[in-house]
Amino acid sequence: MEIIIAQLINGVSYGMLLFVITCGLALVFGILGVLNLAHGSLYMIGSYVAYSLTTTFTQSFWTALIVAPLAVAVIALVIERTLLRVTYQLGHLSQVLLTFGLAYVFHDLTKWIWGSNVLSIRVPDLLSGSVTIVGQTFPLYRLVVIGVGIIIAAGLWWIQNKTRWGAIIRAGLSDREMIGALGVNINLVFTTIFVLGGILAGFGGVVASPILGLYPDMEFQTLILALIVLVIGGLGSIAGTFTASVLVGVLETFGRYLFPELSMFLIFGLMAMILVWRPSGLLGKQVVEG
Repeated sequence: MEIIIAQLINGVSYGMLLFVITCGLALVFGILGVLNLAHGSLYMIGSYVAYSLTTTFTQSFWTALIVAPLAVAVIALVIERTLLRVTYQLGHLSQVLLTFGLAYVFHDLTKWIWGSNVLSIRVPDLLSGSVTIVGQTFPLYRLVVIGVGIIIAAGLWWIQNKTRWGAIIRAGLSDREMIGALGVNINLVFTTIFVLGGILAGFGGVVASPILGLYPDMEFQTLILALIVLVIGGLGSIAGTFTASVLVGVLETFGRYLFPELSMFLIFGLMAMILVWRPSGLLGKQVVEG
């Protein structure tokens, strides 16, 4: 029982990491209808900027936690204003080709600047301790990540469902011309949401780096997991993304403990079953309602 509880807590903490990484993509894709395959690259840039800040410049994790997401936000702003905006009327295919191409550009630039070595960021001293639960010792940092993921999930759900901004965003996705006729600057709204998605990607890169590390092709592996979480949870649903992240995190953790060779097979199997049972995802009905 102690082993089960230990793996469960580890799985939930990993699931919260997946949610922090994925929620920006869920916000942009599910609410704006923009398929940003460069989201994994924004996550990667946040990680590497944080690495440079913590090892060369400020050497402060907390400074990196603020500066790295802001740096990614600037990159997201440039992408949306100069490249992505013209694809809004062209459909998902143009967005896929553009953002996937950007992902490879960012991949080569990152490799050129930081190299191909596996890197890591040290957990800040304030969170470097451990906590004992049911006889098992857990890193304090992982427990904090769980709390951060819950706070972000609650905040995004509140914005999406309980605020005027959330109503404008959902209405703008359904009928952009009508919202514009009512005097709402829908382009500004879309830009704000895309930049917020970049901030969340950069924040996820900083938070996840002490646990997952930095390594070549990390952005593509992250993107695959993020898309799996989106499919399982359902597009447009923050609650669905949260639920799917926890499910995937727990399933992969137990899979790696019990069947190391089949851990990814179990995740794809879960996705296949969800698609057969509920093609819109666990809580994907929100897309239809919005």
